Amino acid sequence: MRKDIHPKYTLTTIACVCGNKFQTRSTKPNQRLDICSKCHPFFTGQQKYVDTAGRVEKFFARYGEQS
Repeated sequence: MRKDIHPKYTLTTIACVCGNKFQTRSTKPNQRLDICSKCHPFFTGQQKYVDTAGRVEKFFARYGEQS
């Protein structure tokens, strides 16, 4: 195997917008997430709209809120 061609695999901190933080190993330094298992609707059981750039509001404005 050739030496010095692989990236460094170090301890890093992953932080979510909700405030959850955990440590793991990665080739990238500290990372931020938009959503994690602590705040994702699948794991929490609560309905929550994950909106990026107003897409949910745009959908409701066009088609109306349906239940």
